[in-house]
Amino acid sequence: MEPGASKHCRVRSVQAWAETMLLIAVSSCFSPAAFAQGYPAKPIRYIVPSSPGGGNDTMARVFADELAQTVGQQVIVENRAGAAGNIAAEGVARSAPDGYTVLQLSQALVANASLYRNLPYDLVRDFAPVTMLAIEPYIVVVHPSLPVKSINELVALARTKPGTLNYPSAGSGTMSFVSTELFKSMAGIDIMHVPYKGGGPALISVVSGETSIYFGPIPPILPHIQQGRLRAIAVATAKRLAAMPNLPTVGESVTGYESANWYGLLVPAKTPKETIAVLNRASINVLGKSAVNKRLVDIGYIPMSSASDEFGVYVRAKVAELAKIIRQTGATVN
Repeated sequence: MEPGASKHCRVRSVQAWAETMLLIAVSSCFSPAAFAQGYPAKPIRYIVPSSPGGGNDTMARVFADELAQTVGQQVIVENRAGAAGNIAAEGVARSAPDGYTVLQLSQALVANASLYRNLPYDLVRDFAPVTMLAIEPYIVVVHPSLPVKSINELVALARTKPGTLNYPSAGSGTMSFVSTELFKSMAGIDIMHVPYKGGGPALISVVSGETSIYFGPIPPILPHIQQGRLRAIAVATAKRLAAMPNLPTVGESVTGYESANWYGLLVPAKTPKETIAVLNRASINVLGKSAVNKRLVDIGYIPMSSASDEFGVYVRAKVAELAKIIRQTGATVN
């Protein structure tokens, strides 16, 4: 076991993760040979409920590559965009409960439970939890042509031009949508929503100047900030990030505001507990590798892992929490 390792990694609140920047270190005793006599005996399909290029996809690519090396089988990433991730979720819910089809869960799918009526699946009933993967702090950026350098200036401009500024999202109901709608509600401003089919197209729209304000995940946005194509004005975490100490939080201007995405793994309900245990141990092993931790942290994630049952408790709590936020904001799906 590596220095600082722990046998049990408990799910913590988003605020606690953002404040501590905790990096989970766990046992690295797994090897492909350990799986030779059982599951997995063939490639695993890793379903990502978004298009390529966004934070969801970036997380999947890093994790899946390392998971494949750990279990000794291919882990094939499949992007299934559409309906804010609902198409992907429904497909996985209906797949065989054998551990060979997994879904990368994000907070966007949790929000869908309240934003959509008559979903063809139930996030709690139709899935079994595997583990938490990471938290993804959100950042607020604007196109350089927009004459604002702070949240206060953005709010002031929006109030002088109600309904004229716009923001992109990865789709109605996604985390970028919920984050911005929450901000609009708390700041008392009116900004027009422009939905796109995924985080990649949404990001491209603000880089090109087609839209002007974006609440989105740090990993895919960071290179555009570094190259001057976007201007960062705030982070959406409860406290300033150690990696960006000079960038204020949204909450410093809009009291109480906080927003971040997070990722985890689900499998279809009725998947054998033994199979889930294998996936859980393998995932914890991957996230405990120092090289993986460093890579994820460098591009803006905070690696996290958990016991399967703890992740299940967390997901159920988040379903209730986001339902309350969505009621408060009055957010709806177009």
